[in-house]
Amino acid sequence: MKLYGIKNCDTVKKARKWLDETGINYEFHDFKKDGLDSDTLAAWEQAVGWEILLNRRGTTWRKLPDEVRDTIDGQSAHQVMLDNPSIIKRPVVEHDGQVRVGFKAEDWNQAFGH
Repeated sequence: MKLYGIKNCDTVKKARKWLDETGINYEFHDFKKDGLDSDTLAAWEQAVGWEILLNRRGTTWRKLPDEVRDTIDGQSAHQVMLDNPSIIKRPVVEHDGQVRVGFKAEDWNQAFGH
């Protein structure tokens, strides 16, 4: 399992705590510190859709110019997420060929068999 996110994000902290308490081994990738490549992002977009990945509730989204927000589409969203990884909804988890976005303990209990 590979968990992508930002170290100081509250939701990522909750997800990591849940994984630790559940005894699930994972690799953490901080895409603010370690970066994010276009191919990985494209794979996530194909798996879950760019609309799921793009966090429109955070401050990074609100700081974007109106013309970017008003005309966002799959292609422009890809570049926005590469340029501003903190705009990606967190965490993103790769596990058994699947991609999951966000953290809810109930969902993770079901998905990861605990």
